[in-house]
Amino acid sequence: MKKILTVMLVFVILAVPLSACTKTAEDELVVGMELAYPPFETTDENNNPDGISVKMAQALGEYLGRPVRIENMEWTGLIPALTTGKVDIVISSMTITEERQKTVNFSIPYAKSQLSLLVNKESPVIEFDDLKEEGRVLAVKKGTTGHTYALEHLPESNIVVFDTETACVLEVAQGRADAFTYDALTIYKNAQIHPDTTIAILTPFQDDFEYWGAALDKESTQLLEDVNNFIREFQASGGMNELADEYLSDIKKVFDDQGLSFFFDID
Repeated sequence: MKKILTVMLVFVILAVPLSACTKTAEDELVVGMELAYPPFETTDENNNPDGISVKMAQALGEYLGRPVRIENMEWTGLIPALTTGKVDIVISSMTITEERQKTVNFSIPYAKSQLSLLVNKESPVIEFDDLKEEGRVLAVKKGTTGHTYALEHLPESNIVVFDTETACVLEVAQGRADAFTYDALTIYKNAQIHPDTTIAILTPFQDDFEYWGAALDKESTQLLEDVNNFIREFQASGGMNELADEYLSDIKKVFDDQGLSFFFDID
């Protein structure tokens, strides 16, 4: 009897570390995002995560059978948090780019966007090419595709770089910069906030759309496959359209009126 108990005890001792290191479907899904981009990533009146990306993350957790925890962090820290294992996935209105794909894998696209301009009303700028003139100033948020596009198409002396969207908007609203480039939704919302000093120019100036995807570590191949399947099913079931109706009904009308392709019109 003692021998049997001893064998059973050894089995339990050996089994516990093994099970503790084995990840199961019940494990928490840690989602990184910067909660500073309403209505995609933001907080509600109780300071809880809210927005389209948050609802998507929660729906993904239900699909995977895993509880979701949102980790709020600065934009420039999202990919490092992913590659160091602090988060499992990033869902934060992140554009799929070749440069980022060197470090992380992206899901299939779930949304698309194009850069637009928030312009000071006293500025003569009416299109992006006007910003090439000497003395013109474009504000950009560090590390964004707007920052990259500006470096590729404008003299560096015409570009001022800030860490936050708010700082860029204030530069334009207070007349220190001619324009700020970001996605159309952000530009539209900020023109509404500063109607006396700014206007939104939503006419696209890029050759193609920017596509947003969820970012994952290069090693997370199974999770990537599961996320892609989720996105396909979520889109097909009308999940993205429901979120658009809940959070984006006003700007969708503006897009329709101007004949612009909407965020979730993925071919």
